[in-house]
Parts: sequence; structure tokens; C-alpha cells
Amino acid sequence: MRLASFRYRGHIGFGVVEGDGIIDISARFPGTTLRGLLPEPDRIRDASAHGELFPGGAIEWLPPVTDPGRIFCVGRNFKRAMATLGLERPDYPILFTRFASSHVGHRQPIVRPAVSEQFDYEGELCVVVGKAGRHIAEADAFDHVAGYSCYNDGSVRDYQRHTSQDTPGKNFWRSGAVGPWIVTRDEIADPAELSLKTTLNGETVQSDRLDDLLFTVPKLLAYLSRIAPLEPGDLIALGTPLGSAINSNPQRWLRPGDEVSVTIDRIGTLTNRVVDEAELVAAA
Repeated sequence: MRLASFRYRGHIGFGVVEGDGIIDISARFPGTTLRGLLPEPDRIRDASAHGELFPGGAIEWLPPVTDPGRIFCVGRNFKRAMATLGLERPDYPILFTRFASSHVGHRQPIVRPAVSEQFDYEGELCVVVGKAGRHIAEADAFDHVAGYSCYNDGSVRDYQRHTSQDTPGKNFWRSGAVGPWIVTRDEIADPAELSLKTTLNGETVQSDRLDDLLFTVPKLLAYLSRIAPLEPGDLIALGTPLGSAINSNPQRWLRPGDEVSVTIDRIGTLTNRVVDEAELVAAA
């Protein structure tokens, strides 16, 4: 299944993507969001037989999980990228967090902030937790996965480098994106089999296979669940391959009007246009 959240004629809902549309099942589950149903994919599937189909061209795509409890992001996680850049492999995952307010959905604009021109793209795979767990064994890790989505870890690089902590540069308002939907785990046996590509205005700027990850999905779920109990709807972005603007020559920082797409085979394509913060505020 492909699961998504959306806005349609003022109604915010969630459901199952069907062809070019989405079957709204939110009316059958008042008072909850998609996050609350992730542990019960069979209930989602059953409800989709009775929901109303909304046309995809008329909806506004929202981040699939609109209210994640935690957003974990992993740095330096592609082995080939680290080797090319001459970086040492870390012994443990390099982690930082993002806030939900830094996310937009598919086809929503990502915002270059007023205080910086060093706005960068990072195409990534996003793991969505579906089953709570603490001290998860690597052998059991996939049992805790609801599914997978595309992710753009939009980064404001000068703010990221103000200190040794990445948090400031990773949490600007509406600077990152996730979507368009979640592809459930039953459709992807092993995410290491997938390939990722990021394009900027139609030109490929990042391309790699996910079998190059240093810290795999099972290793990350095991490690993170030692720190805190994982909960349904938690997001884990697995890191980006070589090709971000900061590591390119010339550095192609994102500008208003640019279009960034992150494509992961068997999941889909997340596309966002870049706008200036002043432009978005003026239009509000």
C-alpha cells in the first residue's frame, strides 16, 4: 500500500493512494491521524474498501506523518561518499534531529530562508516506524518498520557550521520535505536493494544504491531504541550520497524557482520547488 496525508477543499485527511487519486479513510477514524493507525495496516486496508476517492490533481500533499513524535537524521552514512571526501568512518551513527515544522509535503514549496543563500539539497531514504519498541534486536528490526518514504534533508549550510552541532542548519522553517507517501514494508523486503537519485532542474546531481549504507536500517533501529523507546510515526532519515552542493564544484546552492526531485525506485518521486522566504510571506 501507499499511505498519504492530504488537504482537500479544506479537509485534512489521510488514506490509501489508488492510481492517480487517494481513498480517504480518515472519516472512519475521527480524532486520529495516520500516525495512530500505522501499527494496524490491516485496518487501513479494510477501511480503504469503503472510503471516498479524491482526485490526486485536486489535493495538496502533506507530509505523510503530519505529527511525528521524533525525527532522527543520520550523517556520514554512505561509504563511497566518505571515501571520496576523505572522511573517517564513525564508530557510531552521527545523529541529529529535525522538527516537524521544518517539513513540507510533495509539491509544496521548500523555503530558502531570508538569512542565508547557502541552501542545500540532500536526497535520502526515510524509514517510518510502525511498531513501538525498546532495545530492539537487529534480527527483529524490520518488524518495527511501517514503511519507507523519500526525504529531502534541506540544509542551511552556514548555520549548520556555526558550531559543532548540526541542529540550527537543519531546522529552518519549511526547509525540508518528505513524501509523497509511505510505501508499506510488505512491498519492500530489503531497502538495501533500492537506488536513490536526486535531480536539480532535471539534471541528476546525486545517484547511489542503498546497499552502500554504513549503518543499515536494522543497525539504526537497534541503536536508536537503546536511547529511547521508538514509537509509531517516528521518522529516521538515513543520510545522503555524494553530490550535495556543499561538496560540489561549483557549489550550486538552491535558488528561487529551482525544482528538486528525490526518486527512490519502488517508492516514488518527491518534488519541491524552491521559494524565498520573503516571497512566501508576501503571498500569505
